Amino acid sequence: MTRFAPLALALAALAGPAAAADTILPGYWESTNRMLSPIRTTDVEKRCLTPADVEKFMMGPSNRHYTCTYPTRSFAGGKILLKGTCVSKKGRQVAVSGQGDFTPTTFKLTANIATTFAGIPVSGRASTEARRISDVCPPKDSAD
Repeated sequence: MTRFAPLALALAALAGPAAAADTILPGYWESTNRMLSPIRTTDVEKRCLTPADVEKFMMGPSNRHYTCTYPTRSFAGGKILLKGTCVSKKGRQVAVSGQGDFTPTTFKLTANIATTFAGIPVSGRASTEARRISDVCPPKDSAD
């Protein structure tokens, strides 16, 4: 998995509406997504999170390359716990387990990932750190 994005936002509510203390706030967010191993990469993005985007994000990391499901998913008391599987468009499965913390204006998640490549087990570590930089999103023409 080359990017572990908000899931970046990169990636809200658990099974139903979450209380304000158990979710992040909508607004303009900046996230730094890092692949820590086996290959180091960093990707920084800014994006607007609407209330609907917050809900998707808090469901757990996923991106345009992978569809992820997290049978173990807890966002409560400022703590994050995720365990599940992501599947690429070509069918490659990646096991994901992560933990971190959040406030209404911050999000930090570190995850271990495991897959196979040409029959060889490959594991890695990824992280996402995000912060709300404004409660108002810039006009679409000026957004990064």
